[in-house]
Amino acid sequence: MNNPIIIAIDAMGGDDAPNKVIEGISLHSRQTTNIYYKIFGNKNLIDPLIKKFKISESRFNLVHTDKIVEGEDTALSAAKKGKETSLWLAIDALKKNEAHAIVSAGNTGALFLISKLNLKMIENIDKPALSALWPSKKGMNVVLDLGANIECNSKNLVDFSIMGSALHKALFTSSKPRVALLNIGSEEIKGNAIIKDAYQLLNEKKHKLFDFTGYIEGNNIMEGNINVIVADGFTGNIALKTAEGTSNFIISELKRALSSSTIGKISSFINFSNLKKFKNKLDPRLYNGAILLGLNKPVIKSHGSTDSIGFSNSLRVCEKTIRGNLIDQIKENIV
Repeated sequence: MNNPIIIAIDAMGGDDAPNKVIEGISLHSRQTTNIYYKIFGNKNLIDPLIKKFKISESRFNLVHTDKIVEGEDTALSAAKKGKETSLWLAIDALKKNEAHAIVSAGNTGALFLISKLNLKMIENIDKPALSALWPSKKGMNVVLDLGANIECNSKNLVDFSIMGSALHKALFTSSKPRVALLNIGSEEIKGNAIIKDAYQLLNEKKHKLFDFTGYIEGNNIMEGNINVIVADGFTGNIALKTAEGTSNFIISELKRALSSSTIGKISSFINFSNLKKFKNKLDPRLYNGAILLGLNKPVIKSHGSTDSIGFSNSLRVCEKTIRGNLIDQIKENIV
């Protein structure tokens, strides 16, 4: 891609915005070339931050608006605020082909609804899916749906398998991702009627994009033998929140154990390098950037409470989805 990648950014969404957003842009801009940022937000707040974090004027365009979507707004009330909010303007830039993708750390429901209103669904896809990257023993997994749809039918799960595989190939250029349905057991007889039907649909037809391996249980997600884990949004969100809570618990308990005694502190000092690697493996900021799949353009949701490092990583994920031709891969493979 010779022409610059243009990323539309809602600078006013999430905790500590626009500070973390602009610092995140600065961090990302130092690691990449040929990326241009179209920033939407309050010029009076953003201009000093651009100077503070030394973002080159050749790398961005700032579109002023003092209207924002608040975190406590419902999706419907956010949409009713009109077309002048930073979130709506950023999505509208994508709709008008003035950008290749959008990133926002703001209101999740509002992002989903306004994106669907403006960008529309890819033909033959009924429901979008929220996907994210999970670390495993062998690299990174794609997991979806993580909460966009509480209820799904078997066709939705098949669509999610295709979209998740396209995302994995776009991000990691793997030859053929291995796909599994998240279930309460690995036997064919386990699960409800919908997941059994999805199993049959996926098992009956060999797909050129991925290899379907059957079911996977929650305790095997991080083994790394499966590249794409598929679930309905209710199950996927519970799995995500459980994993996040477990990760936070392990890190906090390890810190407490190593700081509670002199021996622990000495051990921590001696093993500083290994402990840093361990912490980074579980650092959610390094995996930040959920992708809303199923729309005609890439929409990336940064966690609202992340910091500038996390926001920078969501920009990196966004860049990879564009370079990997994510949307084209989905359209080519969806039935």
